[in-house]
Amino acid sequence: MDIATLVGLIGTFTLILIAIGSNLPGFIDPASVVIVIGGATLTVMTSMPLGRVLGLHKVVMKSVFTQSNDLKGLASKLVEFATVARRDGILALENHIDDDTDPFISTGVRMAVDGTDPQLIEKLLFAEIESLADRHKNGKAICDLMGKYAPAFGMIGTLIGLVIMLSNMSDPSAIGPGMAVALLTTLYGAVMANAIFLPIADKLAYYSKEELKARMLILQGVMAIQSGDNPRIVEQKLNVFLAPSERGGHEEA
Repeated sequence: MDIATLVGLIGTFTLILIAIGSNLPGFIDPASVVIVIGGATLTVMTSMPLGRVLGLHKVVMKSVFTQSNDLKGLASKLVEFATVARRDGILALENHIDDDTDPFISTGVRMAVDGTDPQLIEKLLFAEIESLADRHKNGKAICDLMGKYAPAFGMIGTLIGLVIMLSNMSDPSAIGPGMAVALLTTLYGAVMANAIFLPIADKLAYYSKEELKARMLILQGVMAIQSGDNPRIVEQKLNVFLAPSERGGHEEA
């Protein structure tokens, strides 16, 4: 679980509520909520297939319940596999794959154990990486669109409110409250975009980048193991994906 996402969301709305203070009842307008959320959602349906829009809640939850990839752990596992392959032969790796092994590593190593052509292994693994990147891109696009259209519908709601208010100027005392209600949709749109959807889209982009980096690390490691590289060389190839503080020495068995 990503605690930072929850802290950010809760903290942002807490600050907004503190700023509003005792004036909270005046900031609640159901019609404004409907036009902003409903309008933005329906417009996204116009832009994207229905199935992806209906999966918006799943995309949002990924920003909270996605775990960071342990690049150092993945690199250590691949170096361990390289050591086994060098000492006992690549066929011995079959006995070292278990339920705890990363599925992408298992796929690549099993293809190598089966004697699959190296170019085909690389092609298949890279195709899976591209497919993953495309899925992540589509998920992020929904949040980006919500962040794009919510402020627009906030402005539309404000314009509707102003037209209604200006068409009924017979009661000057109602102009102030009417203006306040009209501006609420702009506020709702801005909050939805800048406090929820755009930050979540950025968090999804971060996680996507990290996961793709992990997949590329695995691809590099599997290809090095398949080619029979020395474990030290495998480690050096994988170290480029790690921060200097995460890199460690390898003692060949």
